[in-house]
Amino acid sequence: MSSTSAPFGMRPALHPSGTVRPAMGTIATGYATTIYQNSPVLIDANGFITAGAAAGRAIGTFQGVEYTDVNGIRRYNNRWIANTVATDIVAWYTQDQKIQYEMQANATLTVAAMGQQYDWSALSGSDITGLSSVSLNVASAAANAGVRVVGLYPGPDNAWGDAFPVVLVEISEHQLVADIASI
Repeated sequence: MSSTSAPFGMRPALHPSGTVRPAMGTIATGYATTIYQNSPVLIDANGFITAGAAAGRAIGTFQGVEYTDVNGIRRYNNRWIANTVATDIVAWYTQDQKIQYEMQANATLTVAAMGQQYDWSALSGSDITGLSSVSLNVASAAANAGVRVVGLYPGPDNAWGDAFPVVLVEISEHQLVADIASI
């Protein structure tokens, strides 16, 4: 698994309560950027959910959307398609800063990455599956960056030192709390 690069975004994995509960928000009709499931998102100055830029802040990850299209049909999708014109838009996203996400690194990491912070790669995804292909950008290590590595995901064939390990991360530049510097 971690010897092949197959990023899947920031997939919610754990929460101290045992349950990851998505929140509801909205996206502006005609929003011009595609947002894929498990992509980092934030709330803009107008209160709308928008895509989170690499090296930026995030409130959580996008989990799906439902809306009424121009023909009056209710639609459900795991991605927001750029420039969609709709009404009654409900976007589902994670927002709790205690959520841990599983995320694939774009290069090798060792156990020394524990507590270190990194940004995510540029937003991208699959128009077929609707899933994000954002990865942890190992070259972006900094004292204040988007996510903090808190562990190694306990999956099969996944180990520190692998070519593309899957790690557990928390959002360190969370939109609702002050930045937390790395150790």
